[in-house]
Amino acid sequence: MSTQSVPSPLLIACALGIEHLALRLGERGGADGPVTVLRTGMGPKAAERSVTRVLADPLFAGAAVLATGFCAGLAPGMHPGDLVVAEETRDPRGSVPCVGTELLVKELARTLPGRTVHTGPLTGSDHVVRGHERADLLATGAIALDMESAATLLSAVRAESRPVAAVRVVVDAPEHELVRIGTVRGGISAFRVLRSVLPAFFEWHRNVLLPRR
Repeated sequence: MSTQSVPSPLLIACALGIEHLALRLGERGGADGPVTVLRTGMGPKAAERSVTRVLADPLFAGAAVLATGFCAGLAPGMHPGDLVVAEETRDPRGSVPCVGTELLVKELARTLPGRTVHTGPLTGSDHVVRGHERADLLATGAIALDMESAATLLSAVRAESRPVAAVRVVVDAPEHELVRIGTVRGGISAFRVLRSVLPAFFEWHRNVLLPRR
C-alpha cells in the first residue's frame, strides 16, 4: 500500500495509568487516521525513552504528536479542571514551539463549554514542585508545569519535523494543592475533563496535517 494514501497517524502521549484510563474512556470516534494512546511512564526520562522507541517505527513516519495528562498550575486564579494549551514547552535542554495552539483553544472551548482555557509556556521538571519553586517558575513566564510534555515534544521533533502540541488539565494550583490524584474533588474534576478532550485533539490533527497532503 502506498504510504501517501494512508492518513498520517496521531500519537497521544500521557504518563500515568489514570490519565491513560481517562483517555481510553473518552470518545474515540472521528479520528482522521490511526490513533495511538501511549502511556510513557512518569518523568522526563521515561517519556523520552517511550516516545523515541515508538517514533522509530516506520508506521509512525510523519505522525503528529500531542502530549497530554494532568499538570500543576503556576498562575494565581487557576483551578482544578482548567485546561492549559501550551504555546511552547520548555526544559533545561531548550524549548519546542507548539503548532495549532489557537485551533486547540477554539476546539476545546467548543468541546468543553464553560471550562477555562489558559495559554502560555508549559515548563518541565524532573520532580514534584511545590511552594517557592512554583513562584520561581512563574517568574520565568511559565503558566503550568508537568514532568513529561517537554521531553515528549523534544523527542518528537528530534526524530523529524512534525506537528506537535501539549494540552494539560490542571489538577492542582497554588490555592488548591493536591496530595493524591483521585482522592479529592480537584482530581476527579480533572479526570472528567481529560476524559472529554479527544474530539478536540482529532480536529487539531485533521487541520494541522492539511497542508501536508
